[in-house]
Amino acid sequence: MQIDEAIILAGGLGTRLRSSVPDLPKCMAPVNGTPFISYVIEYLKTQGIEKFIFSLGYKSEMVTDFINAQYASLNAEFAIEEEPLGTGGAVKLACRKAFRKSILVTNGDTLFKVDTNKLAAFHFMCGADCTLGLKPMKDFERYGVVELAKDYSIKNFSEKKFYREGLINGGIYALNVGKFLHEDLPEKFSFEKDYLEKSYSARRMFGIVEDAYFIDIGIPEDYERAGKEL
Repeated sequence: MQIDEAIILAGGLGTRLRSSVPDLPKCMAPVNGTPFISYVIEYLKTQGIEKFIFSLGYKSEMVTDFINAQYASLNAEFAIEEEPLGTGGAVKLACRKAFRKSILVTNGDTLFKVDTNKLAAFHFMCGADCTLGLKPMKDFERYGVVELAKDYSIKNFSEKKFYREGLINGGIYALNVGKFLHEDLPEKFSFEKDYLEKSYSARRMFGIVEDAYFIDIGIPEDYERAGKEL
């Protein structure tokens, strides 16, 4: 089974990138002359994604104008926050526009080249509420670590600190839409902190490990690295 519908979270302010990219939503930061979100869209298209729901907030018209101009034939919808809802509130708002039982969720400022068909197949096989794409990393402190049990269910989330090695949350998920919308969650909340980290022990949450290309342009050093690698 395949997932052919995706939510791209693209409402971020990009405060840590202001020195490099003033006055743009983070996903619109140019990498070699092309807004970063383009790399995310193009990759997801190669993975069989046919419908895109863009979750927007800060300077949303910049993103809608770009998508409408550059991707006129794309099956695109926009879920626009009237006020900041946090990543969880943004996912919730976008999920209301979804048609499929499960949807792919990813960030407009992160590119993690996981095999989404493999992610989807594992998600459906496990009857999961949410399946996380996890990236093995060495010598890092920018990310927390996700631990898996033997059956690949989420065992624990550990906070950000220096790790010699570990699995990080790569910011790409297969999400059961109906189950997520039935959660008793507020309108404004963090998908990571208030849903994943608070619910993993009581929900069917799993992780799939892929050592695929990963870049998160949230800080200037990694934004500069994207320019060399993409």
